[in-house]
Amino acid sequence: MHCKRLLLGIIWILGTLQAMGQSATQTLKMPGLQQSVEIIRDQWGVSHIYAKNDHDLFFAQGYVAATDRLFQLELWRRQATGTVAEWLGPSELKRDLGTRLFKFRQNLDQEFAHYHPRGKLIITAYTAGVNARIAEVRKDTSKLSFEFKLLKSVPGFWTPEVVISRHQGLIANLTSELSFGRQVHVMGEEKTRELNWFHPTRTPASEPKLTLEKGVDGAALMQDILGLYNAFRAPLRFKKPGSDVGKTFDFLDWYETEKEYVGSNNWTLSGEKSQSHFPMLANDPHRTQSTPSLRYWIHLNAPGWNVVGAGEPTLPGVSIGHNDYGAWGLTISGSDCEDLYVYDLNPQNPNQYRYKGQWVAMKIVTDTIPVKGQQPQVVQLKYTRHGPVVFEDAKANKAYAVRAGWMDVGCAPYLASLRMNQSKSWDEFREACSFARLPSLNMIWADRKGHIGWQVSTLAPIRPNWSGLVPVPGDGRFEWEGYLPIQQLPHLSDPAKGFIASANSNLTSPDYQPRTALGWEWSTPYRTDRLEEVLGSSKRFNLSDFSQLQNDVLSIPARTLVPLLKFAFPSNEESIQKAVSLLQNWDFRLNPESIEAAIYVEWENQLRDYVYEKAVPKAAQAHFRKLSTKVLIDYLLTPPPEVFGSTPLETRNQVVTTALQEALTVLTKRLGKDSKNWAYGQTTNKHITITHAFSDWVSPAMQQKINLGPIARGGNAETINNSGNTLNQTHGASFRILVDTENWDKTLGVNSPGQSENPEDPHYRDLFDKWNRGEYFPVYFNKEKIKSVADRTTLLTP
Repeated sequence: MHCKRLLLGIIWILGTLQAMGQSATQTLKMPGLQQSVEIIRDQWGVSHIYAKNDHDLFFAQGYVAATDRLFQLELWRRQATGTVAEWLGPSELKRDLGTRLFKFRQNLDQEFAHYHPRGKLIITAYTAGVNARIAEVRKDTSKLSFEFKLLKSVPGFWTPEVVISRHQGLIANLTSELSFGRQVHVMGEEKTRELNWFHPTRTPASEPKLTLEKGVDGAALMQDILGLYNAFRAPLRFKKPGSDVGKTFDFLDWYETEKEYVGSNNWTLSGEKSQSHFPMLANDPHRTQSTPSLRYWIHLNAPGWNVVGAGEPTLPGVSIGHNDYGAWGLTISGSDCEDLYVYDLNPQNPNQYRYKGQWVAMKIVTDTIPVKGQQPQVVQLKYTRHGPVVFEDAKANKAYAVRAGWMDVGCAPYLASLRMNQSKSWDEFREACSFARLPSLNMIWADRKGHIGWQVSTLAPIRPNWSGLVPVPGDGRFEWEGYLPIQQLPHLSDPAKGFIASANSNLTSPDYQPRTALGWEWSTPYRTDRLEEVLGSSKRFNLSDFSQLQNDVLSIPARTLVPLLKFAFPSNEESIQKAVSLLQNWDFRLNPESIEAAIYVEWENQLRDYVYEKAVPKAAQAHFRKLSTKVLIDYLLTPPPEVFGSTPLETRNQVVTTALQEALTVLTKRLGKDSKNWAYGQTTNKHITITHAFSDWVSPAMQQKINLGPIARGGNAETINNSGNTLNQTHGASFRILVDTENWDKTLGVNSPGQSENPEDPHYRDLFDKWNRGEYFPVYFNKEKIKSVADRTTLLTP
C-alpha cells in the first residue's frame, strides 16, 4: 500500500511538473512566419525575441508590441492616416485635414531603403506582425482592451505607410516662428531678442535678424494661420459623449509647456573615469508622463542582430540601447527645419501665387475624409513649390505655406535607428547617424574598445540671408541652399576631459559656421552645467553613481538666487526671518522631504511672475507665455531700469523680500499654517498623478485600476531629475538606461509605469513605484541569465 501511494505520488509530481512546463511555454501557430521564433518575457515585462531571420525578427517585434500596446498603436494609425474623424466624429475633421495636408507623398521604395538596406522587408514584416495580432483580436473581440469596448470599435489593419508617418515628430519650430513674428510686430526686434535669449552669439552683430520683410504684414500674422498645422500636431483627447471637457484646448499653452519640458539627459564616460576602466553611458529622455509609457523595452536577436533597449512601440528596431559592440543614447538638439512663407495671390485666380515675378499655379490634390455620423468630406489640399498651404486670406489676396524639411525622404522619427542597431564601431555609428534626420538629436556612443563620441544628427537647412525665426515672403528671395552634410555638423570623439554630456542646451561655439544652419533656441544650461560639474570631478564612476546622477535634484538656479537674500530688506516678521535663515543654510536640493525646497520653489515662482509682468508688454503677453529661468536670473542679477525702475538695485532687493512674503502666504494657504508640514513633495504640493485618457468614462473602481498616484516627488524643470515646474509632474524621464560596456549584463533600466497598457496585466504599473524611488531592474543580455528571470516563454511557429 505504501509503495502504491509513493508511486501515485511520483506520478502526480511528474504530471504536475509536466503541466508546469507546458504552462511556462506557450506555442502559438502564426501564419506569415518563415521559421519558429522564441519569445522570453522577463519579470519586468521585457520581451526577448530570438528569431532565425530578419523577416521573422521584426514580424515578432510587431506582434509583441501590438499584444502589449494595441490601443496605443491604433491611436498612432488613426493619427498617421488622418482617420480620427471616422472614429470620433466631426470635431476631429480639422486634425485629419492637417494630417493629410502634411502627408508624405514621395517614392515609398526610396523612403523605406533610406532607413536600412533591407528597410522595405523590415517595415513590411513589422506591419505584418502588428496585423497578425489585430486579426486575433478582431476574430475574438473578448481580447480587445477596454478602450476599444468603450468606443465600440475594433483596431484597423496597418500598412507600411503608417510606420513612416511624421505626425508625432518633435518638429514644432513653426509655432515659435509665428509667435516671434507676432512679438516683433507688437514690441519690436530688440525686445523680442531680449526676452527670448537667442544664442549662441558672441557680439550684437551676430544676433539673429528678426525683421519682418516687405510683403509680410505683422498685423495679418495675428490671424489663425497655423490652425490646420496645430490641429494635427495637438494631442488627441477623448471627450465622453454627453460630457463637457471644460475650457477650449489652448494649443499655444500646450506647445509652450512641451517646449519647456520635453528634453532629455545623456552622457558618456571614458574608461579613464570609470571604476571598470570601460566606457559607460546613461540616457533618460524627458517626455509626457502617461499610461502607457511612450517608450517600450525590447530585445531583438537574430543573425546580424543582437540589440536591447527601447523605442516607440510603433516602430521597428531600438532607438536607445546597446548591441554586442557599443551603446548609444539621445537628447534633443537645437535645429530649425521649418519656415513659414507668405505669398501674394493673383486677384484673378486665387490658386496662383507670385514667384520671381510670375504667377505660378498651386498643385491641388483632392482627398476624401470619412466622418463618423456624416457624409465623407471632400477636401482640396493646396501646395506651393515650398509646401502645404495652411491658410488663405482672401480679402488681402495672401496665402501662407510651410516648407517642412521633414516632408522629404528619410524623416520618419527614430526609424534610422535600424542602422545604428548594427553599428560595430564609432565610425559606423556616425555613418548610421547620417541617415537620422528627425528629430534633431545629440547622439552619444560608448563601445567596448574604449571609444566615446557625440554627433548631432539633424536636417540643417542652410539659409543664406535670413535667420529662419520669423515668416518671410515666398516670392523667391528666401530659399534654402540645401542641407548641411553630417560631416559638418557638430561632433566630438574621445575628448581629453573624459566625458561628453548633453541636456538640450547649446554645445556649439558662437563661431560655428554656417551659423544659420543651426537653431537659435535651446534649453536653459543648468542641467548640462550640473552634469559637467559632477562628471568633471576627479572620482571614478560606477553604475550606482550614474543612478544617483540621473535622480539628482540639486538646483543650480537655487544656488544662484538664494544669495540674493542677503540683500533682502530687513523684516521684523518672524516667518520671513526664519525662511531666510532656512534658505541660507540649505543644500539647494529639491528633495521631497525638504521644507526649504517648498519655500524656494514658490519664491522663484513669485519672482518670475513679477519680472514677467514688468518685462513683457501687456500687448505681447498673449504671444509670449513663459519667461525662461535663464532670462529671469539675468534680470535679477543685473536688474535693468526698464524693469526695476530708476533705482534698480533697491527695487530688486525689495522685490526679493516681497516675493518671499508672497511665497509664504501661498504655502500657508496650500499647506497650512504650521511650516513643519511644508515638505516639498506631498500630494497637495509637488507630486505625480497619472490620469488615464479614459478616466472620465469608467467607474470609480476602474479608475483605481487605470490611474496612478498621487506620489510625492522632488526636483523641478532645472534639475537633472527633471520633474517640470508644475505641482503635478506632467513631463520627465519615464524611461532610463545605464550601461557599463565592461559587461552588457550589468545594464540597468526602468520604464514607468510599466510595459503593458492592459490594467489587468501585472506589468501595467509594476515599475511605477520603482521608478519613483530611483530604482532600476537588470536588463540581461545573456540568454541563460534571461531564462533565470523569465516570466513566460512563447514559441511562435509557422
